[in-house]
Amino acid sequence: MTRRVVVCLGLALVLTGLVVATLTMGRLGLDLSDLPKIVTRDLRGRDRLVFHSLRGPRVVVAVLVGAAFGLAGSLSQTATGNALGSPDIIGVTAGAGAGAALAALQWPTLPLGVGALAGALVAMAVVWSSTGTGFRQAIPMVLAGIGVAAMSGAFTQYIVAMSLRDHATGLAGYLAGTLNSRSWSHAVIVAVTLVVVAPLLWLLNERLNLLEVGEELCDALGGRAQQTRSLALVLVVILSAACVAAAGPIAFIALTAPHLARRLVGSGGTQLVASALVGAVLLATSDLAAQQVPGLNALPVGVITAGLGGTYLAALLYSLWRKESA
Repeated sequence: MTRRVVVCLGLALVLTGLVVATLTMGRLGLDLSDLPKIVTRDLRGRDRLVFHSLRGPRVVVAVLVGAAFGLAGSLSQTATGNALGSPDIIGVTAGAGAGAALAALQWPTLPLGVGALAGALVAMAVVWSSTGTGFRQAIPMVLAGIGVAAMSGAFTQYIVAMSLRDHATGLAGYLAGTLNSRSWSHAVIVAVTLVVVAPLLWLLNERLNLLEVGEELCDALGGRAQQTRSLALVLVVILSAACVAAAGPIAFIALTAPHLARRLVGSGGTQLVASALVGAVLLATSDLAAQQVPGLNALPVGVITAGLGGTYLAALLYSLWRKESA
């Protein structure tokens, strides 16, 4: 318990430092002495414009989306009992992106979140039914997820190709996963989702930890394994859809955050708080790099997380292969 608290406090401090760096670094950065004015609402002129139109919404969306993806990854890995069971791998994120793209083209007045939620639900249902064993076996799940992600990607590219040129350019950037041009309304989408989901996570936490001991023992201890698993996957879809609606299908945060959280804490289980903090740190770090590192500042943040996460996925698959062949 003590180590978990220390790790979470450390992650919170790191996250605070990243937020401060995002607000102050670069040509348009705020002075450190002006940061208290954000709380007192005394920012004026250029500083007010920079905070409310450029830096503020962007960093808040990065923190909230990273935290939500971290929670979604932890929930899905616990619910499936699989180290690869993240929204990225099982096609939920790609499905949400396809649903959002379709909504943007066919029903412009429809909120992107509705399209993302519908796409995520369809993707999860297809993966679940096509494996024959749900999400319990890694290889069938990964193969089905790759297939669903490929189909969703092809559908998304079709949507982009059918869009008007100016609209397609913006849509293509969004579908890569971006924090450019975020507004407070994007932050509200994820914030409201987290507020709604948080009490449910608190109620489910003990039952989620019981899933770690096996389905039969979980049921014997009152954990209701099937019900808990189903509720957790519903929350995964809701969290993923909110993230995609706010920032596009940013890759691999949901996969890597829970693994890193468990390593830092030094124990198994869902580690929801630590996973959320690690997810926020990962995305805030990637976005800071996308803004300040030469050669990366023209890239959507999703490209950076995909590069880092793809490397981590390769290492994870190799580790799992070695365990199975040992």
